Amino acid sequence: MSGTSAVHNTEPAAGAVRMAHRVLAEFAAGWYNDSRSDSQSMYPEDRVLVAVMSRPRDFELARDRGWYRVPEKRSTQGVFFEYIAFYFTGAFGPQRWAIHYYARIAGYELLARRDLLPDEPDHPRAAEPYYKLALGPLQRREPPIASRRWRRVAFIHTTWDRFQAAGEINDLFVEGGPFVDRLYHALRDGGLAAERCYPVREAGSRYVLHLAVPCRDGLLGVQVTDEPCAPPGALLLAPEAVAADPATCLALVRAEVERRGGILPARS
Repeated sequence: MSGTSAVHNTEPAAGAVRMAHRVLAEFAAGWYNDSRSDSQSMYPEDRVLVAVMSRPRDFELARDRGWYRVPEKRSTQGVFFEYIAFYFTGAFGPQRWAIHYYARIAGYELLARRDLLPDEPDHPRAAEPYYKLALGPLQRREPPIASRRWRRVAFIHTTWDRFQAAGEINDLFVEGGPFVDRLYHALRDGGLAAERCYPVREAGSRYVLHLAVPCRDGLLGVQVTDEPCAPPGALLLAPEAVAADPATCLALVRAEVERRGGILPARS
């Protein structure tokens, strides 16, 4: 079975470049420090990492001790971000499936997990390297950025302007580029709220859909691509079609949704 994956935007934003320059100057000391004070302005292009927080203990460490850990092997885009935000999972009760807090990154160093959490020496990843991120004071995000469908996410790389403007979790994704952005907003404005960058596992295969609309009779995947291969049953829309005639693209998606019994209501 073949599938296509969302295209990741790996072009560094200006904020990432500024941080990279600081890192090159300071990393030789073994600890990177961001000297920008909390009173300084945020930039729209500043990078924000949304990390999944699945244990209340990890939140206590971030709040009370001012640090958080990220596995090195999961840091595929490096640690060139100015802020980190925390997406709470089901372990957080009424606050679950939402971003309630964020913090500025003050510095980082690379340590084994066992050195970060010495009371968990038998953890399967005890010897693996993690970035220890030094945090500024936790800030509340008001209102919280919630997931309509209580979805699970991995790391999300986004920008400060998106983080500030987001009404829900799907507004944060940058993967897929401007044509996926345009179709996502057209669907949302047309009453067809889609999930972005949606991971799927089936029949031993894994792939990521640009957009997904949960329907009563199954999931509708939508790929904005010129590539002929796509996950089974996905609707293919060419980028040129999305740019030239978004209304027709919206009508095609709506027809497929209706053929699948209509939108599956979000959890309440």
